[in-house]
Amino acid sequence: MAADFTSGANELTGLDFESRQMVLDTIGQLRKRLLTKDKILEYDKDEIFPEDTIREMLGPEIGLQLLMIPEEYGGMGGGARDSCAITREMAKICLGVTTAFFAIQLGADPLIVGGTEEQKAKWLGRIAEGDTLVAYAVTEPDAGSNLVAIKTKADPITDDAGEITGYVINGSKQFISTGLYADYITVLANTPEGATFFVVEKGTEGYVAGKGEEKHGIRASNTSPLTFTDVFVPVKNLIGGVPGHGIKQASKVFGYTRLMVAAMALGGGEAALEIAIPYSKERVQFKTTLSEKQGYTHKLIVPHVVRLTAVDAYIEEVAERLDAGEQDLEVEGSIAKLYATETANKAAEDCMQALGGYGYIAEYEVEKIKRDVRITCIYEGTSEIQQTLISTMRWKKTRKTKGEFYQSIRDEMNQLHAESADLGCRPYALSADALNQVISLVNDNRLTRQQIIMFALADMAVHVEIGASLARKARRAIERGDSDADKLKIIARLFAGEVSQVVYHKILDIVVGSGQFDGAATAEFLAKISHNELATGMCNRIPDMDQLADMVFER
Repeated sequence: MAADFTSGANELTGLDFESRQMVLDTIGQLRKRLLTKDKILEYDKDEIFPEDTIREMLGPEIGLQLLMIPEEYGGMGGGARDSCAITREMAKICLGVTTAFFAIQLGADPLIVGGTEEQKAKWLGRIAEGDTLVAYAVTEPDAGSNLVAIKTKADPITDDAGEITGYVINGSKQFISTGLYADYITVLANTPEGATFFVVEKGTEGYVAGKGEEKHGIRASNTSPLTFTDVFVPVKNLIGGVPGHGIKQASKVFGYTRLMVAAMALGGGEAALEIAIPYSKERVQFKTTLSEKQGYTHKLIVPHVVRLTAVDAYIEEVAERLDAGEQDLEVEGSIAKLYATETANKAAEDCMQALGGYGYIAEYEVEKIKRDVRITCIYEGTSEIQQTLISTMRWKKTRKTKGEFYQSIRDEMNQLHAESADLGCRPYALSADALNQVISLVNDNRLTRQQIIMFALADMAVHVEIGASLARKARRAIERGDSDADKLKIIARLFAGEVSQVVYHKILDIVVGSGQFDGAATAEFLAKISHNELATGMCNRIPDMDQLADMVFER
């Protein structure tokens, strides 16, 4: 079922189109049979972890987990694009159930990237057989997302000859998805050589999974604390066979796993819109439907159509790069996660508002989506962690390349503007150039020490890079003559206006808000980056929103 595809000079790993569609069709059947609306609402209301249902989804008749397991270990050999598509579609049904499914993938990742062949055959083989739930145990009460701050220890045990026969683990983990039900976990603990992943099986003496947490959302998932008291694991359960490589192994998968969280959030945001948009066509207020009113369409719905389409383009682009074999896409994963999760969270909130009083009622599901999607801004690294990582790494990248990184985006967008003036690429180019110069300004004036300024750089970088991906996608759609090309052009222009607005205001926050520059220096810098021209990216915004609303609401 797995195949190699060609994109330019690169081969893309993953499923062929028919196999991916088969999996997506299976998810559609799950909605009708196992994951009906009534069941999903019941799981949420009563905080039920549907273990039997999830295990049935892993069984021989369905086997959804096979998507993420390499073919040589009994799986389908799906790639990042496949996982994003399936995760996104599942999230439209229930983010809680999707979290339980994602936990299996997350727990398997240390084995996939770092396990020995023997370990992969054994532990991934068990997942492929369909009778195993897995959890990823890294987060700790006092460490949060900071992996280097973990305190759980794994002390080596030696025999009479001085050979290491195993390790004794002591410590605790917090917020572990599926922790109470997992048949085995991959746990990160500190050995004398550094952080190391181990496999610990359910029932091992001294390993205790605590009661599930009562949560604001994703109530159909289990989140439990884990404790380890003199837990002995044999040396063969040390993932990779060599201690001290845990942080490296975890970092290898961040670009991938954070992209999956972005896809989950995207699905949740889309699910909310799929409820609010049909509702607006039927709800009459003051003699016309809500879908005819700008106060509804332009404020509550259309901006989210634009933003979710933009991040969809970015997720698609990063997933393709991963399937082409690119490494070190941790920053790109963070960009996708930060923007998709924050955008989906706001989309769900506005869709609640769009339904009025009904939005607050459980039966209409939007309030559940809002509670569920909120966690995506927190797990796999909070939004603030992502902002810190993005700003630090893009600052360093810009300095290392002497500005070439964002200059290349500026030049590409200027070229696209010359070829297609109606894609909004001129504002993208101006924004990339302005970002490049403000990074230098921040660096030269030692403002990188101020976290709020670094967050501003992150927000600009996220918008510029996602905007460039959207412009590329719109251009390809035009070249192919796709049916949605005109819609993508409008969306690209509207997002360009948003990028311009963000960059415009964030630069003011830095240059004026920092208090480091007098009036003359401020005016000189703003003129240098064509600050006033950035504001023109908002031109024609309302007519474009009118036109997009006609398409979205089928007016």
